[in-house]
Amino acid sequence: MNVIVERERPLAELEERIAALRARGTQTAADRSALDDDVRMLEENYRGLLRDLFGNLGAWERVNMARHPKRPIASDYLAAFDQFDELHGDRQFRDDPALVGGFAKLRGRRVMVLAQQKGRDTRENIKRNFGMVSPEGYRKATRLMRLADRFGLPIVTFVDTSGADPGVASEEHGQAEAIASALMALTKVCVPVVASIIGEGGSGGALAIALADRVIMAENAVYSVASPEGCAAILWGDAARAPEAAERLKLTSADLLQFDIVDEVVPEPLGGAHRDAVAFIERLLDAVDLSLRDLERLPAGDLRERRFSKFRRIGRWQEAHVPRVVAVP
Repeated sequence: MNVIVERERPLAELEERIAALRARGTQTAADRSALDDDVRMLEENYRGLLRDLFGNLGAWERVNMARHPKRPIASDYLAAFDQFDELHGDRQFRDDPALVGGFAKLRGRRVMVLAQQKGRDTRENIKRNFGMVSPEGYRKATRLMRLADRFGLPIVTFVDTSGADPGVASEEHGQAEAIASALMALTKVCVPVVASIIGEGGSGGALAIALADRVIMAENAVYSVASPEGCAAILWGDAARAPEAAERLKLTSADLLQFDIVDEVVPEPLGGAHRDAVAFIERLLDAVDLSLRDLERLPAGDLRERRFSKFRRIGRWQEAHVPRVVAVP
């Protein structure tokens, strides 16, 4: 059970009580005044409970927030674009519905958009393979990246996947090669690339469309080399230690901003993006639009060089100097 969903139950009860009071009809001014007082008291209790429950989330709680079933998914962001014309197929085998892409218009600017698409319910999640992209999806992404470069269109991506599809068929169809080709394509394009991590950013499956000039991250999204469950199973042979692994992986937006892995964090409403999805989506798209405006001022050669340098810097470390201790006979 998602710990955030479980935690929200008292809030849902308060919401129902507030809605019931507002729907109640009253006859006199005194009754209306008393009703308004009751509603205000419950609303104050609601805001206080919201602060208590979500004011200081840990890493594991943010993982659960990123997986919240009501969290905005890629299709919600695409619906907020001025225009979106989807393109299909990798021109080799099939179309992968877990990777959606096509020509789009954002704030009047023509772009190429790529998005990892989860489902809203079980049926759609099965259709979309829970957002886990196959080799055909990454080859479609590579095709659209090259098409964008050819027509001089900025590339906008939305990352939301627990990881690339791990199935036998995907391995047989060249999953590693498809991801590597997508990464190589992003290093070569001469157009601005802006990636937004909107939910889960899992391993190479996420990085394949996130090697960008500007990486934007939603406050309660996560971005990591492995899922907490996978990390716990590998390190300790116990997936139940996922909360501990989440803390150690440093996968939150605050951690990644500190490490210069992401460039900007977009704040979410208290309690998560799903509590005011429309406003949050607009806020994130505003950040994308501003990034594109900044990047479009740079010459194509500078874009590629800066992108290369940006990712070469990630992971730099310096060994602390430890004085040698010489044993005295």
